Amino acid sequence: MAIAAHIPSREIGSSYFQETHPEFLFKECSHFCELASHADQIPRILDIAVRTSLSLSGVSVIVLPGDVALQEAVSARPITRVKLTEPVVCPSPQGIAELAEALNSAEKVTILGGAGCAGAHSELIKVAGILQAPIVHAMRGKEFIEYDNPYDVGMTGLLGFSSGYYAIMNSDLLLMLGTDFPYQQFYPPHAYIVQIDIRGEQIGRRTKVDLGLVGNVRETLVALIPLLKQKEPDKHNRHLKKSLDHYREARKDLDVHAIGKTGQRPIHPQYVAKLIDELASPEAIFTCDVGTPTIWAARYLRMNGKRRLLGSFSHGSMANALPQAIGAQKTFPDRQVICLSGDGGFSMLMGDFISLKQLNMPIKVVVFNNNSLSFVELEMKAAGFLPYATDLVETDFSKLAEAVGILGLRAERSEQVKTLLSQALEHDGPALVDVTVNRQELAMPPTITLEQIKGFTLYMVKAVLNGKGDEVVDLAKTNLFT
Repeated sequence: MAIAAHIPSREIGSSYFQETHPEFLFKECSHFCELASHADQIPRILDIAVRTSLSLSGVSVIVLPGDVALQEAVSARPITRVKLTEPVVCPSPQGIAELAEALNSAEKVTILGGAGCAGAHSELIKVAGILQAPIVHAMRGKEFIEYDNPYDVGMTGLLGFSSGYYAIMNSDLLLMLGTDFPYQQFYPPHAYIVQIDIRGEQIGRRTKVDLGLVGNVRETLVALIPLLKQKEPDKHNRHLKKSLDHYREARKDLDVHAIGKTGQRPIHPQYVAKLIDELASPEAIFTCDVGTPTIWAARYLRMNGKRRLLGSFSHGSMANALPQAIGAQKTFPDRQVICLSGDGGFSMLMGDFISLKQLNMPIKVVVFNNNSLSFVELEMKAAGFLPYATDLVETDFSKLAEAVGILGLRAERSEQVKTLLSQALEHDGPALVDVTVNRQELAMPPTITLEQIKGFTLYMVKAVLNGKGDEVVDLAKTNLFT
């Protein structure tokens, strides 16, 4: 819950010094946001704000003018402790029976899971085994689904694997569990689609849904399992086997660039992310900036049921990783917190970096430094534009860290990365590792549209005609030759 200061209440609406309307600013990024005009409102508004934050697992904001804050806090309203328990919501027996009938009759079932699968890992794996179904996860479902999962075929979507896309597009029934996956182009056009979600308003808003059921994922699966018929592996596992084979090939292709050769510079960012995964503790909390750090986190950080992965996966707000890391470390002071920042995102909120020293927080910051807003560049190239205003001034962030009394390290060659990451992680206090990574890495989506092919071809033609043919050559060297 956040308390946002406001100008004196009698001056509101007069274009007073520093006047804004905080209730409008925070409305779109909070579940509850209200202006308190009198002290008598405070106890009740506080109560509502706290309950809203806890019940919806989100942010509440109270806008408080300075003069109201100075009023005496007097209220006869009794204080009630907030005790919330998770509701148990399950579809009706008729709904469960209809779901079981659809799943039992389908030949090729694929499961798409999201953050709503939290706490339902064992039930999810059991259902996948009965149905011989590959499991695809959305970004927010990664930490709850991919570990100890023999049916995992990776992510789908713009950051995902071709195997996840294949498993969904080749299914005749898609079972969506606790996900509001937003990209319509990644849904199968001809499959029978079932969506189960605790929030009924989310059902059917991304794609057509043939059967929608409101319920918790875990409780729904518990009720469903006794009605499912075990599909014979020899007869029904062709879809699963093909999807798993596709995943192994996709994984192999992704790991090609996650290597470091002696003397190699600039460094493959995939290699950096892979080493972070290997060196981090089993209970580490990772945060990743919007942009290419999210891609590398999605593809190379492995979850195990204890690790957490935080990012701006709904709003896509830049520079999120550092403040999220601060919040995570404050909440879990004994856990390792690793922040994966882009040079663009880190630069935007570099002032917060000083807070690590001020608050003595042992957060480890890894900056993927390629002197550019690289994800924006990728989007522009795919649309056929020459990159514009995406260059960032070359900066040695390790020197900035040293200037504020924080351990600063810089890796410019592949063989330095593991040693410096280990040194940072073992350091008793905050640390920053600035890694000079390759600007020309291509983060290929699971499928490429004709428009993207046209756009990228147009970009290359424009690059050559504008005397930037060396960019095209570097692009080819980076992505075709490791």
